[in-house]
This record gives sequence, C-alpha cells and structure tokens, in this order.
Amino acid sequence: MRYGITILTDLPWAEARPRWQAVEDMGFDHAWTYDHLVWGGLPDSPWTTATPVLGAAAQVTSRIGLGTLVASPNFRHPYLLFRDAQALEDLSDGRFLLGVGTGGNLDSTVLGLDELSVKERVDRFQELTDTLVALRDGDHVTREGRWFSTTDARTLPPLRRTPLLVAANGPRSLRYAARVGDGWVTTGPSVETVGQWWSGLATAVATYDEALAASGRGPCPRYLLTDAAPQVAGTPGRFALSSRAFFEEVAGRAGELGFTDLVTHWPRPSEPYPGDVAVLEDVAREVVSRG
Repeated sequence: MRYGITILTDLPWAEARPRWQAVEDMGFDHAWTYDHLVWGGLPDSPWTTATPVLGAAAQVTSRIGLGTLVASPNFRHPYLLFRDAQALEDLSDGRFLLGVGTGGNLDSTVLGLDELSVKERVDRFQELTDTLVALRDGDHVTREGRWFSTTDARTLPPLRRTPLLVAANGPRSLRYAARVGDGWVTTGPSVETVGQWWSGLATAVATYDEALAASGRGPCPRYLLTDAAPQVAGTPGRFALSSRAFFEEVAGRAGELGFTDLVTHWPRPSEPYPGDVAVLEDVAREVVSRG
C-alpha cells in the first residue's frame, strides 16, 4: 500500500510550504490538492487553484508524487490543462499525477455556466478526458466537441511521464476509467452508512475489474480517498486520521479490496477533516514507514 496526503489551498504559501515538505519528510508517497475556484467545504476561506501551488511544491520536494484531486471541466479547458500538465511534469521532474474527474458544480455556477444534468456533466468530463488523451498522443490536434474544441493544437514538448488518473464512482464512469485511465481514483458511493460505503466500494471494484478485463488491459493503480465517508444523521463520516488504529483499519480494508493507494487529508483544527497532527506523525512512523 502507498499513502498520500491532501493539503488544501486555503493557506498562504508561507504556512503551506512546511506541510508539503513534511509530507515528504514523513515518508508518504504522494501529496495532493483540490483544483477549484471556490470549494464548498470552505466557501468563505481564501483559495487558490492547484497548478501554481503544485509548481511551488515541486520546488521544495524531490521524491513524492504531486497531484490534482481532481482537475475538472467545471472551469478548465483540456488544452490549457494539458499545457499546465506539461509545465508541472517538467517542474517536478516527472512526479506530477494528473487526477481528473467530473467535479462539483460550484465552480461552473460561479462562472455563470448553464446548469447541466448529471448525464451532461459526465458527458462533458469524458469529452475533456478524450481531448486530453488526443493531445497526449498526437500533435496538430483538431477536435470539435459540444463543450471543447481545438484547432491545430500543438502539443510539444510531449507529455511522457504524467499518468492520467480518472475519478469514477458510478458504473458508467468506472467502465470509462478502465478504458482510458492510467489509474482509477474514487471517493466511494454516496450512501447513508459506513457499511453501505464499504459494500459499495466492493461493487465498484468488481465493476472496474470486469471493465479492465473486457478492455484487455493489465492492472492499474487504484487510489481511494478515505475521507469522503457518508453522512450519517447529518454528521460527516469519521476522519481517517482520527486515530492510528482507525487509520490502520481503513488501510487494511482498502488493501483487501485491492486498492494500491490510500489518500487522506492533513488534519485541521476544525471541520473539515478535524484532527491532530500528532496522529498524522504517529501514522507516518508506525504505518507509512512499513509500506
């Protein structure tokens, strides 16, 4: 099992920088951030987009993977995202991890874009991802889509080392992730209880495995975001870093389901992700160090 930490972009860089460095120093395998204009979990907080933060993080780390969880079509054009990925691949010396997904709808709302149905949002995401694949695999790319188009888009330098990690929870998206992604990212299903969440994850794994086999592709990395647990009686699910014992329990169950990577969050003094940095340090010593 590999382990990662998500660091939100609500802090100024002077305060965030030590956290990115600490994730590497503590032995974690990767570090991530959300990619939003505004995040609903902290709607009144300062916020910055992911790509400049990851560029800065690349300069103060040397080993860990650095990624987006996730970039989405809610405010990004695939060609601009591709160019950002090229820059981050270079700045990180090949450590960038491009996580993409449908994303929440708040960013689109802020930009005054039309409200889309769930199906349309998934269609738009797949169009973005298909365009990213075309840009990665070709040059002088011309595509005309419903949401995104390019005309003779140059793609030099080639994007060689950045994996495309596709977020998926539902059956249609899981099959799509298995066909096109270099890895799979999931927050698990939207359900009412923790038991249903684990059961739903097992079903998702089976769907993904079946789709991988049908596409003739080999095993791919599988990233589980642990802290999107279900709402129970109106309260958030338990934070993975609430204790080392609970983190070990979550990691063990995720491993049994075949997940290769587990991603939690840097503890915060209050919601969301309330916790103690001492627990994070304990997990790093006693769990992450064992791999």
